[in-house]
Amino acid sequence: MNSEIAPASIAPPAANYAHAVLTEHASAWLHTSGVVPVAPDRSVPESVEDQATVVWDNLLAILREAGMGPADVVSITTYVVAEHIPSLPWIMQARDKALGGRRVASTLVTVPALANPAWKMEIALIAAR
Repeated sequence: MNSEIAPASIAPPAANYAHAVLTEHASAWLHTSGVVPVAPDRSVPESVEDQATVVWDNLLAILREAGMGPADVVSITTYVVAEHIPSLPWIMQARDKALGGRRVASTLVTVPALANPAWKMEIALIAAR
């Protein structure tokens, strides 16, 4: 139902993501807000690597609650505080692990800050089943 669109007439994606994902005959859609790196105990990890893990743990919990899983994710938007761009490999690694290596449409946005100064990143996603 969700399939990657990769036209041979354009350059491949710059990293491990899909230019587009086509969803056909979906019976359910899930749109999240920006999910932030707050653990269930309300703590916020210090490192970007740990924050990425918490964000994806939270996203996977939301997917499960909606009766969905990583295979249903079609698009993500990742917001990273600009000074933490050097940590992008860890953020991408957490994404790839959570999605089981599946490629989805993905946008990265750098921002000067997020709503809480302790947050270094957040992710919003769209899933379809």
